[in-house]
Amino acid sequence: MLSALNPKLSAALAAAIWGTTYIFVSMVLPHNPIFTGAIRALGGGLPLLLFYNELPPREWWGKVVLLGTLNCGIVFAFLFIAAERLPGGVAGTLQSLGPIITVLIAWPLLGERPTWLRLTSVVLGAIGVMILLTGGKIVLDFVGAVAGLIAAMSLALGGVLLNRWGRPIPLLEFTAWQLVIGGVELAALAAFIGDVPASLDIASIAAYAYVALIGTSIAYALWFHGVEEAGAPAVAPFFLLIPMVAFALDAVIRGFVPTLVQSLGAAIVLGSLIINQWAGKRTARAAA
Repeated sequence: MLSALNPKLSAALAAAIWGTTYIFVSMVLPHNPIFTGAIRALGGGLPLLLFYNELPPREWWGKVVLLGTLNCGIVFAFLFIAAERLPGGVAGTLQSLGPIITVLIAWPLLGERPTWLRLTSVVLGAIGVMILLTGGKIVLDFVGAVAGLIAAMSLALGGVLLNRWGRPIPLLEFTAWQLVIGGVELAALAAFIGDVPASLDIASIAAYAYVALIGTSIAYALWFHGVEEAGAPAVAPFFLLIPMVAFALDAVIRGFVPTLVQSLGAAIVLGSLIINQWAGKRTARAAA
């Protein structure tokens, strides 16, 4: 079913879903970021393995462990730390820096030299996100900001390596194994440092189910499909949709009214996505 989906649309849907997770972290889930990351990864990966349980070849296990650590373990740990310490939109903003990091990493690892137009559009998009979320009294926590940057760097590197190596088994199986590996790492860490909630209410359980099944199983499968079919640099700009969705949910659920400056930032973000996609089509036509 994924093979019939446009890869860029697939990546855009994944980014939009990821943007919804911040509202759950800030309003519903308990304040245990490592435990939350473990639940998200294991709750997203184990259901997939019930239906798609093909093992990767033995020679691939080192790569699978590395990808699982980068795409799930490190990303989830630092992403939820950032979400705990920063407003959801700010945490999403830091994650949206992934396109710039991806373009730079893809240059030495994939040999894909970015055009100035594409690189400029991504930089403009990141600037637009910053403008979008600078209104109001936002105090940036240093630890949270660093955690958000680490999460963006880890996911960018994992996406580029996935694009370089490909996969030895079908997409859903490959996604599931990465999630389970990252989840086991996070579960062990949560148990070691005691980052476990004393109790869970019905709302928290429902939120965990959404974050694990929709925000992880489905979203990661969609994202990896986009990376595999279109390439990491081509889908990386859709990272910018993450804070856009987080911002929209803040407006609808929390009643946040955007200022004129923030509206300008939103327009810059959308414009950068259009420019970036136009640059990609232009490069493809030139190559053809």
